[in-house]
Amino acid sequence: MARLLLLALALTASFLPPARAAIDESDLLPVEQAFALSTRALDNETIELRWQIADGYYLYRHRIHILSPEGFTPGELQLPAGKRKHDEFFGDVETYRHELVVRVPITPAAGAGDAVFVVTSQGCADVGICYPPHKVAQRIALPAATSVAAPAPARAVANNPLAALLQPGKAISGNDGLPLPPEQAFGFEAIASAGDELLLRLSPASGHYLYRDRTRMRIDDAGDITLGEPRWPAGVSHEDEHFGQQVVYFEPIDVAVPLQRTAGAARDITFTITFQGCETDGICYPPMTRTLAVSLPASDGAVTGSVAPQAEDSRLASALSGPHRLWTLLTFFGFGLLLAFTPCVFPMVPILSGIIAGAGHITTRRAFVLSLVYVLATAVVFTIAGVVAGLAGANLQMVFQTPWILISFALLFVVLSFSMFGFYELQLPSRMQTRLTELSNKQSGGSLLGVAIMGVLSALIVGPCVAPPLAAAVLYISQTRDPLLGGLALFALAMGMGAPLLAFGTAAGRILPRAGAWMDAVKAVFGVLFLGLAIWMLDRIVDPAVTLALSGSLLIGSAIYLGALEPLAAAASGWKRLWKALGVLLLLIGSAQMLGALAGGRDLLQPLNGVFGGGGAAAELHFTAIKSSAELDRAIAAANAAGQPVMFDFYADWCVSCKEMEKYTFTDPAVHAALAGFVLLKADVTANDAVDQELMQRFAIIGPPGTLFFGRDGNEQRHLRLIGFEPAAPFVERVGKVAR
Repeated sequence: MARLLLLALALTASFLPPARAAIDESDLLPVEQAFALSTRALDNETIELRWQIADGYYLYRHRIHILSPEGFTPGELQLPAGKRKHDEFFGDVETYRHELVVRVPITPAAGAGDAVFVVTSQGCADVGICYPPHKVAQRIALPAATSVAAPAPARAVANNPLAALLQPGKAISGNDGLPLPPEQAFGFEAIASAGDELLLRLSPASGHYLYRDRTRMRIDDAGDITLGEPRWPAGVSHEDEHFGQQVVYFEPIDVAVPLQRTAGAARDITFTITFQGCETDGICYPPMTRTLAVSLPASDGAVTGSVAPQAEDSRLASALSGPHRLWTLLTFFGFGLLLAFTPCVFPMVPILSGIIAGAGHITTRRAFVLSLVYVLATAVVFTIAGVVAGLAGANLQMVFQTPWILISFALLFVVLSFSMFGFYELQLPSRMQTRLTELSNKQSGGSLLGVAIMGVLSALIVGPCVAPPLAAAVLYISQTRDPLLGGLALFALAMGMGAPLLAFGTAAGRILPRAGAWMDAVKAVFGVLFLGLAIWMLDRIVDPAVTLALSGSLLIGSAIYLGALEPLAAAASGWKRLWKALGVLLLLIGSAQMLGALAGGRDLLQPLNGVFGGGGAAAELHFTAIKSSAELDRAIAAANAAGQPVMFDFYADWCVSCKEMEKYTFTDPAVHAALAGFVLLKADVTANDAVDQELMQRFAIIGPPGTLFFGRDGNEQRHLRLIGFEPAAPFVERVGKVAR
């Protein structure tokens, strides 16, 4: 068994993409600090450019250029030799570190005084981030000039953009010459529209655009105030050469930012925003930071001590940042206990029980050790997957929800089930078996490695479910970059999920028979359960009718094994009669499932629903399929123009909770009535390709299911976001709170 488990782990590990470290943008220096440029004139025919290059940064030799104004004839740049390297972007290049001094010979026209030169350079940070080309306009006074040169004639100004900088108050578009100063290219204002809301206005100049997802906000003297989720208007999807697919704004926009306050008195705050933008056909500006003082009026909602509503994942993430972290970790453990009895975790019960049953004669203590190893393995992997999702935005569990991996793991359960039936015995070669036996004796019997591997695979493949506590911990990690506390919360959640497994596994070791015919019967039961798990996993990627047929076949086969078709002897014992009755019941259910599969049924628990015309299939909501951010923005903009709210749902075929929402919530008539007038959108992220991942990362969704609501203004109402499954009644209440 251990050999097969090791092989399965090796196969599934081959599907993992290489890890890539996440880089925090705030750790990078502004381009003006990373490459500080100063200039001076050495004489009337030579100017000097001097760069002070910060540690951990370097400049490219071939990316340094200078543009001279009219009336100056530049000579060749006197660049010193740099350090040679092979660059992943430009091939074989020369680079400079620490300090660079460049002399530029010039030939000024008669009577030329001080002038403006434009210096272009480009460099990178050692962490792997390259800055866009950076243009700097430098006014240099030549020694021969005794006073500032007279303004250039109007015609000269018109023909030479550089000369325009000599005119007081004169600015020119970057598309015609020099780029606009950042303050002119991107205007920013902020006011308090209410005691619990800020209104920001971002105004890119004509020919410029602003990135939505490269904007960061904070309150420097926050105190009791917490920033809510900004309500961005619909933007334009733009393929950017630096950052890939981005949402950008070419026109001025207003952004409402809700404030969560515990005290309602009027006060002044200092608001800081960092954003980035580009010229349409020119340079990209480095990140710009603006700070403004804003006067907040009294907040009526905060006087009573209330706080702006938050979604459950945001509320739990805020709790992790609060002072009562120990209680918060205990809360996560409690949430784990509740999740242990959901369809995401419950399938691990027969897996662990089968492991213990397959171990043969073991003590209660040994059963506890095996169960603990299994639970710890699932908890550690669950924690690592969550931390990776928070830091890098990649959900490892979703990576494993591919047909190849699911089919391989289902086949593994089939192989294990046949072993339970006694068709063959799984064992390693004798040499390895001898070595493992020696190790096992040191471990008080049994192979802990195989149990740990099964725990790892169970965490990655069996239960890829998303719930508010998991989303909260991932959200906390992504926002604070604190994997320690977020990881502890995930570990507490995983141990809560594993506590019932630990108790059940220990009890199973005490209750299960030691040997003999009873033990063979118990193994056969677990063999059937393993086949059921294989079908359950295939249900994520096959048609529901196929699942019905496979399940019906399994139940009919089990019924025959229990003697459903064999006559009972007159002297049959009570146990024989009980097994016969159970077999007949399984035969009836299996036959109904087979009939339902042939008739096109789709419900495993109601296979004959609609077959005899007595009751039609439940009414379904009609969603518009969304694949990319661009499609979503267009759909929201259309709904906004029509004055309709939007419900946007993330779904995947392999997502257990998604199918619960489809079956129990979205078919309820009350839900249909509540959603009347909504535009219904659905993103099917089953493929988990790059477009799906970009769409989920836009909303910080680590995996389906996730249901988002947008008001008539086109802004998401973040506090109503739903992560995981919710029954119909509370879902109707949630929909009723959407601002229309």
